[in-house]
Amino acid sequence: MAESTEDTVRTDRIAIRLDAVSHRYGKVMALDAISLEIPVGQTVGFIGPDGVGKSSALALISGARKVQHGTVETLGGSMSDAKHRNAILPRIAYMPQGLGKNLYMDLTVRENLAFFGRLFGQGKHERDDRIARLVEATGLDPFTERPAGKLSGGMKQKLGLCCALIHDPDILILDEPTTGVDPLSRQQFWQLIDAIRQTQRDMTVLVATAYMDEAARFDRLIAMNDGKVLATGTADEILARTGTDTLEAAFIALLPEEERKGHHTLSIPPRTVHGETPAIVAEHLTKKFGDFTAVDDVSFRIEKGEIFGFLGSNGCGKTTTMKMLTGLLDASEGTAELFGKPVDGQDIALRNRVGYMSQAFSLYSELTVMQNLELHAHLFHLPKDQIKNRINELSKRFGLGPYHDDLSARLPLGVRQRLSLAVAIIHSPEILILDEPTSGVDPVARDGFWELLVELSRDQGVTIFISTHFMNEAERCDRISLMHAGKVLISDTPDAITKGRGSDTLEEAFISYLEEADGAGGAGDAGGADTQTAPEPATAVAPQDALGATKGNAAHWKPARASLFSFRRLWAYSLRETMELVRDPIRLMFALIGTAILMPVFGFGITFDVENLTYAVLDHDQTPESRTYIENLSSSRYFEQQAPLISNADLEARLLSGDVTLAIEIPPGFGRDVGRGANPEIGAFIDGSMPFRAETIHGYVEGIHQQYLSEKTKRDIGSSELNQTMQIETRYRYNQDFKSIYAMVPSVIALLLMFIPAVLMAVGVVREKELGSITNLYVTPVSRLEFLWGKQLPYVGLGLVNFILMSAMALFWFDVPIRGNGLTLLIGATLFVIATTGLGLLISSFTNTQIAALFGTAIATMVPSVMFSGMMQPVSTLEGVPVVLSNIIPTSHFMSISLGTFTKALGFAELYPELITLLVFFPALTILSILLLKKQEV
Repeated sequence: MAESTEDTVRTDRIAIRLDAVSHRYGKVMALDAISLEIPVGQTVGFIGPDGVGKSSALALISGARKVQHGTVETLGGSMSDAKHRNAILPRIAYMPQGLGKNLYMDLTVRENLAFFGRLFGQGKHERDDRIARLVEATGLDPFTERPAGKLSGGMKQKLGLCCALIHDPDILILDEPTTGVDPLSRQQFWQLIDAIRQTQRDMTVLVATAYMDEAARFDRLIAMNDGKVLATGTADEILARTGTDTLEAAFIALLPEEERKGHHTLSIPPRTVHGETPAIVAEHLTKKFGDFTAVDDVSFRIEKGEIFGFLGSNGCGKTTTMKMLTGLLDASEGTAELFGKPVDGQDIALRNRVGYMSQAFSLYSELTVMQNLELHAHLFHLPKDQIKNRINELSKRFGLGPYHDDLSARLPLGVRQRLSLAVAIIHSPEILILDEPTSGVDPVARDGFWELLVELSRDQGVTIFISTHFMNEAERCDRISLMHAGKVLISDTPDAITKGRGSDTLEEAFISYLEEADGAGGAGDAGGADTQTAPEPATAVAPQDALGATKGNAAHWKPARASLFSFRRLWAYSLRETMELVRDPIRLMFALIGTAILMPVFGFGITFDVENLTYAVLDHDQTPESRTYIENLSSSRYFEQQAPLISNADLEARLLSGDVTLAIEIPPGFGRDVGRGANPEIGAFIDGSMPFRAETIHGYVEGIHQQYLSEKTKRDIGSSELNQTMQIETRYRYNQDFKSIYAMVPSVIALLLMFIPAVLMAVGVVREKELGSITNLYVTPVSRLEFLWGKQLPYVGLGLVNFILMSAMALFWFDVPIRGNGLTLLIGATLFVIATTGLGLLISSFTNTQIAALFGTAIATMVPSVMFSGMMQPVSTLEGVPVVLSNIIPTSHFMSISLGTFTKALGFAELYPELITLLVFFPALTILSILLLKKQEV
């Protein structure tokens, strides 16, 4: 790329300037007082391993991350100035690290592009025109209706690039765009960048990469290590300065002396052929996940002590194959053998002969180095008297001694890698399976790691099966397999594969095999996650012509500009959220069916009606008077009589077992005492395990007792003496049947409308943070208000669907009519759902995980709603803090509206104060959410 743009680089204008910029993550110094100037129109590569500060520098330049110390100037102004930052965001494009990190996997290629077009204010005609030209230039036009999640790694990166270029940026920032992508797709990606540079010569391109071989194509390089800039200049200048032949060697030479101390060129002695049973044999190995074939008819054999490499892009099936060989996954078809025995995940003896090191490192971040080693020693049942010696041996061998008391999460990447290897071999396995163990590690640590592998293979006869992205690592293996789209293309020595294709390098040979696998002119990675995909074109379809036409015909297009508010940007998020919700059937089902399930559970299950109480009588008297007394109980609708009690012991036993909740004991002589006007005592034994029910039973018994006494007095004295000048008659307003269901059903509607929309809203926003797509908020012109309202609208609609569903259930299932004004109820429900989803937005604005959002929302909604909304007790009876809580939660206000319209026949005139209060929640919660939601990462 340097040659193609050398004459057009504009060094007279500065696009980016960093002055004494430092950045910390807690105690970790990510950037240490770096200063840089990058002219307009250059392609600049930030090179170095993971964790040296490349991503932090790019995030600061793009505005995604907040500047802590120093000055960052982009396009003529400080990125610490919010006004300038918002003004230039339409002129910057940022592709974050990770395959498709800025994409939405449930959306199609076209829908992703349309989403970004709306974010940059493009109308339909302009948007469609730009999309058509970009997909033509990148070769994505046959796949515009395919979901992004079903694209391969290379196609995801092309789509991410198209999304970044949808608005013709002045600065294009690419954070490790080709990591995990196969060589052919990587080649196509850079051809596309070259074509873009030909049509947009003033565009500045910043690229972070860990691949030293591709760094040579950039106009200028910035080598970084430990948060500092080691060197800047062209590739030739850096090679001349260090006196080396390759950029990897140059990078090692630039490292501080203490970091490269003891480093030497790796030498791999020839392997001793053991002539024994092969360590690993795979025959026609296939793994399917539903309709998706991850591994397709793979066969190979690996000899004892051999270093066997697996080379391929992310998603090609390497990890799945390795998991089948370790017994972590069962094969759908074919067989796998270790040491001549079929792989069986339940065979502990066989598994103890295998060590496995996963991509993410099999470590416990909260444990120290020593604790990790001790834990895995115990997990593999090492004899107690051997554990200490084995740990000391590995610590000395891998240089872990100085780090014994350090938490594994805080270790440098190279040390963490060595610890992971020590953990994997602590039980002295005969086979070691390593899944991309050196990804992101600096060259010195990578060479040191390989020295350990060579020692295990050559000196101890350990068979090593390793996957990698790095071609120079693949060349160190005894044999390799090239894998693509679930298939093994070839297995042989690296030298034989290279010579067999008549190529100069292994990478060229791999590209040749990829092209052959997909047909003449086919691409390397169209298949990806979908086994029924068509081949991707080997190169973009006349990219410079298509992009040139785009630029040439864009005179009528207005450049993207910042604005305070845009309905189009709001609609972009609202439409995207709606499509994602509709395409997630499980989440949609729980949102709707969950309501249908919880409504009857709560409606019928929560009741204050105390009826059908079981009771039994221990009648010691057995007289007409005692039987008359008992008849008063049996005739009540509140009680159900059970078999008589036969003794006091029977009374105790049946109360204890729950057979009865009330036991009546009538003493001997009850009838005699009643006849002579004495005051006999009746024993009423109540199950008090549930105080509310016990208190209600006590009231029932007292009422029936008083009724008995009143009727007896009437019989004894005569009715003429009972005439009263005044009588009290009890009448119930609104709920004449005095049944809980008429109060509970409207209350449950309020309760569920508080809980379900709020939880869905909170999880919907936090999900963006977990997936990384929240970066689109940081680096595009969309405002926090547009983002929040755009996310909220679909859930408001879903909440209203829930309300209509629950209201229909109340009317036609529970037979609870709406006696008041239905329109008032609908307005109240709309305002209430806006408030509850606003509460979900508020919680999501300061939580970072879905678990935290779920628990936080559940606690903030359910507990106050049940206790302080008037559901359990009238709000008027509350005092102190509960009164304040009742007023600041929206549930209590909608509870009044729901109960008022369902049971009291109230309308707008009586309920408008509650409606106004609910309306106030909307701006209040929105303002709080805006204040708590960050437009930049800190």
